[in-house]
Amino acid sequence: MTVAVRVPEELSARVPAEQRGPGLDRDAVRLLVSRGTEVSHHVFAELPRLLRAGDLLVVNTSPTLAAAVDGWIGHTRVVVHFSTRGDDGRWAVELREPDGKGTTRARAGGPEGTEVRLPEGVRLVLEEPLSGRGERLWWAGVSGAEVPALLREHGRPIRYSYTERDQPLDVYQTVFSLPAEDGTGSAEMPSAARPFTARLVAEAVSRGVQFAPITLHTGVASAEAHEPPYPERFAVPEASARLINAVRAGDGRVIAIGTTAVRAVESATEDDGVVRARAGWTDLVVTPERGVRVVDGLLTGLHEPEASHLLMLEAVAGRAAVGRSYEEALRGLYLWHEFGDVHLILPEEDPHAVRCSRNSG
Repeated sequence: MTVAVRVPEELSARVPAEQRGPGLDRDAVRLLVSRGTEVSHHVFAELPRLLRAGDLLVVNTSPTLAAAVDGWIGHTRVVVHFSTRGDDGRWAVELREPDGKGTTRARAGGPEGTEVRLPEGVRLVLEEPLSGRGERLWWAGVSGAEVPALLREHGRPIRYSYTERDQPLDVYQTVFSLPAEDGTGSAEMPSAARPFTARLVAEAVSRGVQFAPITLHTGVASAEAHEPPYPERFAVPEASARLINAVRAGDGRVIAIGTTAVRAVESATEDDGVVRARAGWTDLVVTPERGVRVVDGLLTGLHEPEASHLLMLEAVAGRAAVGRSYEEALRGLYLWHEFGDVHLILPEEDPHAVRCSRNSG
């Protein structure tokens, strides 16, 4: 871990912003803005005024699934978190234990052949670990129903212990969410985009800010585990690739809304910095050593400082800037996690000028 941060429990956002008082909407969260090690404090409703005409926001359209389903192994109750559907129809799943408080706790994975009984006679059988990095996530075969239908009928959003209560699924959808034709989506909300409202998007557009949709279906990322991200399914459409390239050729900045957008766009970028339309699986881990080729800025939530998340932030902003921003977020009592406040990382200098100097060098 590159930055050591301990987040006090009282700074966990326990309910969505719009449930904290009358008249509040999703954008009633705070916004920490960092340009290098310079930090300023705002409210999220100010975002359109902090951007400029010609900027491009890359947004993830992946919908959030009701990915948690109750099941039984023998007489023992478990909760299945459905993470990702494989090309062969199997699903990557995580088995967890109810904690008696409405949420779950980690459970030892496996073993191979474990059978889980799900509602309406559906059966799930663990077949093999997802990777050699551990046995938390397993590939599983499911019989008796299609998983998307099972989730719609019996699933609920994945919830962690720092939240106060269960929430309806629409609380976990962003304004950019679009239903996937095959019924798949993200096991956990692409939460950086959650504070956006239709009103705020309209204001940004009226100021000359553009939007480029991409899709990346994110899998489970349990709070207890900090493994590098697993391969995830993504798509960068042709229209978005062209728009990103056009903005990079002009004076605009490419700002990713969430780490999922960074991962998708950077996975579709060639060594020459050109973004191509691409769809499939990405196992890219963005690190300071690899760097970013396209993204100039990033809007991201405040989360527990897991290694892969911090490495991506450092690739965009630099280690000193990340350390400074986390210090300020703690000092300023910002709220953390998916219902919390957000952090906008902007470049210290005009990226177009930097690119021009590199091209002339």
